[in-house]
Amino acid sequence: MIEYESLGGVNEPYFQEYETFFASFIRKGWYILGDEVKNFEEEFTGYCGAKHCVGVANGLDALTISLKSLDLPEGSEVIVPSNTYIATVLSVLQAGLKPVLVEPRLDNYNLDPSLIKAAVTSKTKVILVVHLYGKMTDMEEVMRIAEEHGLFVIEDCAQSHGAMLNGKKAGTFGHLSAFSFYPTKTLGALGDAGAIVTNDSELTGKIKALRNYGSEKKYYNKYIGYNSRLDELQAGLLRIKLKHLDAFNGYKNKLATIYFENICSPLITLPVKEPGKYDVFHIFNIRCKKRDSLKQYLQENGIKTEIHYPVPPHQQEGYRHIFAGNYPVSEEIHNTTLSLPISVIHTEADIISVCKTINNFS
Repeated sequence: MIEYESLGGVNEPYFQEYETFFASFIRKGWYILGDEVKNFEEEFTGYCGAKHCVGVANGLDALTISLKSLDLPEGSEVIVPSNTYIATVLSVLQAGLKPVLVEPRLDNYNLDPSLIKAAVTSKTKVILVVHLYGKMTDMEEVMRIAEEHGLFVIEDCAQSHGAMLNGKKAGTFGHLSAFSFYPTKTLGALGDAGAIVTNDSELTGKIKALRNYGSEKKYYNKYIGYNSRLDELQAGLLRIKLKHLDAFNGYKNKLATIYFENICSPLITLPVKEPGKYDVFHIFNIRCKKRDSLKQYLQENGIKTEIHYPVPPHQQEGYRHIFAGNYPVSEEIHNTTLSLPISVIHTEADIISVCKTINNFS
């Protein structure tokens, strides 16, 4: 059986470093907002090429706190891709704002900049982009539109650690960027964890307070805040894995190349390759009109796959009352998408086997 993923296998190369760190950590006696968080924030800032990083409890909080830090009027509109994980939309609602869905490009699954202007109203305050599957959104065009209309830009980088556009890393284009370090992410913790990256020093100070009950000074609460602090333990584990992130991404690119060179079925739409974009292939996404049959066929032949995601946000039961109308591009993606195995646990032979099986599907 070729598993889709194995978190134990992904983390096994670091077990000895984890154990050494944990032995030191547990004896240290400082478990919240200590040196590990501070050092990780500095190291991740350097990795991204930004000025500031604030560790928070998870990726959803990173998005929500980013939005709250902007002090937007309640009900302000936030443009969000119609093709995204529900957390992106949920963060807007939790911040007391209104999500406005805009369709993606069908070829790269990310927000289509050519459709943004039509969605902008007098209430629009933010464009919230998502670098889905590890592929960069067309950020240079998004930033041009945002500047023209005086809008903030927030990047949802939950799936794009290390992705680049023209040599510039994900998370360094917008005013704020939210990262998730959920265990399955390209840079994954051993539990929930997240971070906010920005070049704005004033916002950084506010975000640090917001994550810690709204407090800049202990027992004095300047803002209505959150309990959303990156755990010292997770920060230390992330520091270990951060040193290997580029190699991790490079290996996934190597496996992706095998897919590109060996899948030749006319039933399959492969991910698009775009000049100037370095994809990290958090997910290797294909599309197939006979997706469900293909998934079953692969399962029967010993290959596990996933669907990211089977239901778009506007069709989710808890959200149907929020969004009117249909989003055909997003629906097309969600109805045909299939995620193939692509992990450091997989060998080149594994991926070649997946390709051969796909090519035999009819």
